[in-house]
Parts: sequence; structure tokens; C-alpha cells
Amino acid sequence: MNRLFNTLAVAAALASLAGAALAHPDFVTGNPAPNAAVQAGASELRLTFTEPLFVNFSGVKLTDARGKPVKVGKPRLAPGDNKVLIVPLKTPLAPGAYTVNWHAVSADTHRITGSYRFTVR
Repeated sequence: MNRLFNTLAVAAALASLAGAALAHPDFVTGNPAPNAAVQAGASELRLTFTEPLFVNFSGVKLTDARGKPVKVGKPRLAPGDNKVLIVPLKTPLAPGAYTVNWHAVSADTHRITGSYRFTVR
């Protein structure tokens, strides 16, 4: 009986570790938000994730409607919230459509990627 209990305890512990190892950050939202139409004047992009990020391995590539890269600054984490990636914009965005291509790495070292669009009026 004791051997069965030990075997089940080890199996449960391994299952819980496997679940944690499979976890990864998920994108929650952005500011500007996906598919939003915003007024000109934004000075940064803010992307929120479900887990704390490694800022040195996370970032954003911003492109305009023609696919031309838009210069952005060095990403940083929001003060007091390491689940929010802040990416400064080097210049104000002109009216038009933009695509945010992001990548994020969390403490479990999984790298995820995604993209979304927004429009500046």
C-alpha cells in the first residue's frame, strides 16, 4: 500500500511540473488595441501578457501599411508590472494603418509571437 501511495505521489508531482513547463505567456491586449482606430499622438505601444516577461528577449517590430518599418525605441517593462511591455515610438505616427509584430519570452523561456493591426486617424 505504501509503495502504491509513493508511486501515485510521484506521478502527481511530475504531472504538475509538466503542466508548469508547458505554460507560456499569452498576449492579453495592446494599447493601441488590436483593430482600434486611434487619434494621432501616441508616444508608445503597450502590450500586456499573462506572465512576467524577460524584456531583453521580447520586442516589437512596427510597420506601416506599405510594410515599411517604423522606428521604435528600446522596449522596457512597466514600472511595477513586469507583464506589460512598453515600446516607445521614435516619431509620431502619421495617419494610416499599422501592424504590430511582437515576440515575448517569459520565465519558462518559451518564445511566442503574434501580430495585430490598428489605424491612426
